[in-house]
Amino acid sequence: MTNYRRAKIAGATYFFTVNCAQRQGNHMLVENIDLLRQVVRKVKKDHPFTIDAMVVLPEHLHCIWTLPHDDANYKTRWALIKAGFSRRIEPGENCSESRIKRGERGIWQRRYWEHLIRDDLDFRRHVDYIHWNPVKHGWVDRVNQWPYSSFHTYVKQGICPSDWAGAPDGLFAVGERCN
Repeated sequence: MTNYRRAKIAGATYFFTVNCAQRQGNHMLVENIDLLRQVVRKVKKDHPFTIDAMVVLPEHLHCIWTLPHDDANYKTRWALIKAGFSRRIEPGENCSESRIKRGERGIWQRRYWEHLIRDDLDFRRHVDYIHWNPVKHGWVDRVNQWPYSSFHTYVKQGICPSDWAGAPDGLFAVGERCN
């Protein structure tokens, strides 16, 4: 098996993409959004971290986390989130033989994408990407129409206007600063 090299810096800020195993026609995450929120809250309580931005789409999610200054263990947090969510979902998904042999569910892809946020510009670009993602995938026409996004918190905090990236012509350059 490949040994993936991941950045592991205590107290750092990371961007993640986590996918469901089945991408086509799967709405599991939004259909079970309350369950996903409960699991994330429990893991945050037991293993603190800050969610700086997040969007949950039907079959994948993106988020930015900042870990405590003495902690670089996002791997355990993701394992707990994925396992906690999976345990509470009724079985019935398609499973490969290799997953069955390992006693795994077929809900999540085994791996996830992680990116160490390098500076303020990198952070802003990834926040913009997160908030723009529902439009990119065609789920909504405007960022403010997607309910499962930290964008609404950014609006409440005055960081972004509610019509940010909401031009009717759909023109938007991801990476531009919100304010």
